[in-house]
This record gives sequence, C-alpha cells and structure tokens, in this order.
Amino acid sequence: MVDQVRLFFVGEGKPVRDLHRQLEAVFEEDGYPIAMVELDEAADRHEISIYADAEDETAEERIRSAAPDLTISREELPEIDWVTASLQGLKPVRAGRFLVHGHHDRDRLQPSDIGIEIEAGLAFGTGHHGTTAGCLTVIGEVVRRENPRWMLDLGTGSAVLAIAMAKLTRRRVLATDIDPVAVRVAVENARLNQVGDLVRGETAIGFAHRATMAAAPFDLIVANILAKPLMRLAPEMRNHLVPGGSVILSGILQRQRNAVIAAYVAQGFRHIRTLPLEGWVTLHLKR
Repeated sequence: MVDQVRLFFVGEGKPVRDLHRQLEAVFEEDGYPIAMVELDEAADRHEISIYADAEDETAEERIRSAAPDLTISREELPEIDWVTASLQGLKPVRAGRFLVHGHHDRDRLQPSDIGIEIEAGLAFGTGHHGTTAGCLTVIGEVVRRENPRWMLDLGTGSAVLAIAMAKLTRRRVLATDIDPVAVRVAVENARLNQVGDLVRGETAIGFAHRATMAAAPFDLIVANILAKPLMRLAPEMRNHLVPGGSVILSGILQRQRNAVIAAYVAQGFRHIRTLPLEGWVTLHLKR
C-alpha cells in the first residue's frame, strides 16, 4: 500500500534555494518534510524532495504554482511506520527532571529522574524533537511555580506531555488529538507509565468536545502543534483558561515567534518566556 509520495526536482544556484524556502511556507500547515540535498558543490546544484501524503492530489499543483517550469519526478513510497523505524537506536533524552526513554534504557534512570517510557508507536512525540523537549522543560518550571489543578494537553500525540504533567502533579490531565490512532497510543502510553487513571484521552478538533468543555476552565494548557493553528486558537485558549492561567506553546519556528506572541497578546496574554531549541521555540504565556 502506498502511504507517501516523494515529489522531487533538481535546480541550481540561488533560485533553487529561494524555492526551497518558499515551499517550506507552502507546505508548513501540512507538516510535509522537505529536504534539500547538494548534488554538485561546484555547480551549486541541489535536489529538493517533498514527502507528501499519497492521497493529496494538490501537492504537485502547489509546487508548480510556485515554479511552473519545473520538471517534477514522482516516487511512490510504501507504508512504513517511520516512528518505529526511527526509534531504533535512539538514546534517552533528558529535559529538566524528565528522562524520556525506551524499555531497553530503564536502567539509566537516576533516583531523582521522572521517567517517561515511550516505545515505537504510530503517534508523534518521543521527546527527541526540539519542540517536545522544550515543552517538557517549561512544564517542569511552570508546574513547580504554579501547581496547576486542571490541565489540558491539546494535540497530545504520544502523550509525552500529558504523562509529564500527570507524573509531576498526580492530578488529572485531559489529552486530546484529532487523530484517533494517536489517542489510542496516548492512552496506552499513559497506562505503560502508571498514570492511566490520571490521563483521559479524547479525539477532538481544537476545543470542540464535550469533555473539553466540561473540564474547562484549565489552569494550564499545553499545545505542541503548529504556529498557524496556534494563532487561530488564541481566542479559544483565553476562553478556556482561568485568569492567571498559563499556556505553553510549541511547534513554532524561531521566525514565527513574534507573530504567535502578538496573536496571544491581542487576547490579553502576557509573554513570560521563550525557550529556543534546535531551531524551534517553546513559549510560556499567562492570561
């Protein structure tokens, strides 16, 4: 079964580098990986690849709209659990007191560590990405200072962040995602980490779910998604947060930081901290 397609083309010099940046913006909300590989240093010749969903019939059209004269090649890629494949050989990741690890690295936990065990699964979020590690670091700081009682992990993925909040506070966390597979994996991971009774998983788009409305307002909302959805959600974040409550936001490139902060300041939030990591930023704001 075909899961993805690789759409690729070759170009030279500044035009192909500019096109690479342009296509990053075009496919930003889709979350499609875009790679640029140097083929010939002397000729400044590069190959650009966009890894799109096989069912997305617009991807090639969007590339052509940016560069009509391109010769675009297409390669079908089989369905592979890329998270499972990529986790092979990954080392534990430390973020503050948290240590995100696989089953084979349980012996690396120190007495003062808060371990989060995540095995290869279908959902995003192993702690190895800069956005996840950034969120874990800021969660530790915010929980220590604010002692939140009601918490939401919006776009939970593999539930790393929900598990972190539940382990730190020993209180209930609502974990939501638009992908039912991610929610199933999140619930399984919470059980694996002995917080299955504290983490509730629900399939939901944004705040539109009865469980979210019933649990609101929250003291702390964590959302590691993408910059543009985060900006659109700013009014709802305010409406579902207690006065003085905190939001921790990531999935934000460094160049997007100011726009995201501006969207939240317009809703009455105050910027507390920016944590940069691996080209991404994690933001802490308070209502």
